[in-house]
Amino acid sequence: MTANSVLASAARAARSTVLLLVASAAPLWAQPTDTARMGRSDSSLQLPTLGDGSDMSSNAERRLGDRIARELYRDPDYIDDPVLAQYVQGVWRPLLAAAKARGDLSAELADRFAWEVLLGRDRTVNAFALPGGYFGVHLGLLAVVGSRDELASVLGHELSHVTQRHISRLMSKQSQQAPWMIGAMILGALAAGKSADAGSALIVGGQAVAAQTQLNFSRDMEREADRVGFGVMTQAGFDAQGFVSMFDKLLQASRLNDSGAYPYLRSHPLTTERIADMQGRQPMGTVGSGTGSVPVEHAMMMARARVLSNPGVDGLRSIASEALGTSLKSAAPARQAEVLYGAVLAASRLRDFASASEHLERLSGVTRSDAQALRLSQLLAVEVALAAGEPRRAAALLQSGATAPGLASQRPELFLSAQIAIQSAEAGAANEAAQRLQLWVLAHPHDAQAWQLLSSAYAIQGQTLRAIRADAETQVARLDYAAAVDRFRAAQDLMRQSEGAGTGRAEQDHIESSIVNTRRRQVELLLKEQSLDR
Repeated sequence: MTANSVLASAARAARSTVLLLVASAAPLWAQPTDTARMGRSDSSLQLPTLGDGSDMSSNAERRLGDRIARELYRDPDYIDDPVLAQYVQGVWRPLLAAAKARGDLSAELADRFAWEVLLGRDRTVNAFALPGGYFGVHLGLLAVVGSRDELASVLGHELSHVTQRHISRLMSKQSQQAPWMIGAMILGALAAGKSADAGSALIVGGQAVAAQTQLNFSRDMEREADRVGFGVMTQAGFDAQGFVSMFDKLLQASRLNDSGAYPYLRSHPLTTERIADMQGRQPMGTVGSGTGSVPVEHAMMMARARVLSNPGVDGLRSIASEALGTSLKSAAPARQAEVLYGAVLAASRLRDFASASEHLERLSGVTRSDAQALRLSQLLAVEVALAAGEPRRAAALLQSGATAPGLASQRPELFLSAQIAIQSAEAGAANEAAQRLQLWVLAHPHDAQAWQLLSSAYAIQGQTLRAIRADAETQVARLDYAAAVDRFRAAQDLMRQSEGAGTGRAEQDHIESSIVNTRRRQVELLLKEQSLDR
């Protein structure tokens, strides 16, 4: 291993540790919760609330969260994979809705916080909550959770850290500078990726106080997040057994694994009390390990997370070779789908498209009877064709798979169609893709990847002004207001250069010019507010 790779590994470890310190070093604060909302008739199982006591406003917490999230967006390990993100959102959105319905998530916090899940290319099993409603999930966690229910138990737990204001409560316990000290710790861990000395200088100053607070409050906080998270996930329609089976999995890992692959256990220490409490909340007759069969769709997402977590060339070869085993044919359909899906994606990333095609054909046979799994295999086939530089074949595969009503407007399909148009560099296809992306960003203005694709689609058509504006909106979505203002200025410079040139699109240019001028003023105000928080 080279010195650079060792440094990078150390930086990732430091980043994970400090991020989790914020999530888990929060003291207990709970809104009053009655027996009916807990879904239990035995009031003795309720935990007493310790009062509000948070001096930090929701606006201040959101600004701190934005500051941290901006650096996470810049981190090379951040990944916005449309397929995995959509799967996670399918679990996340019901949890948010349940938290609102139960009264755990107030209207104020629902409106002011981001409630955004960020994915990271990290093989360690980890998830964390940040100020302002931002959440992090490592692909290593997605690779080991055995069902949507287990994933819901983790996300529900982390969601409850924020809805119960654990993080702001921690900050209020310290001095007024503590929030920014903790923010500096997180940013310092990220800075360590480029300079170990700079990162350490920012981290060490605040670590002692936060660590002491973790020792004082982590048990109460974890019990509170378990209790509220359990109620949220069950009301959202997920199987309560997922909480217990996830605990069993973490408990086994804590006994057998000491390699640091489970940092989630360091920040969320398991206790016999926590495990017994969750087992006691199960309906009679259901307590057990919860080791049921893994759904085919979920197994495929586990494989995707495993490959995209950057296992390296040797790791990719190992994943691809699993499909060559003679015993695979006798395995359960979910296991076959998991192995074959991973082999296709790994072979594609190794540029071995012949093997990828062979595995794809086998995967199609396994997933043919499962609509959701079949869709995932079809999307994977389109990805392989694009990676091979065959946009026409990719377009044909995408069109043949997008027959279900509304499927073509799903985020993965929409983005793949845009990538096909961009790779083919055909103005007509780019125009069609741009029109669909315009509708998408109107409904999802904070989708940075959509704006980025829209910018590329405009560039292919020669619509330079629109391309620059879309690029500016990409930076806005990533909370990088300084970069966004620079892009808007570039657009204004281009407009001044083209004045009087007789482009033949005077009305369109005037509308675009007005949008650019207005957006620059708006973003400059955001930049000024952002600068005051530094």
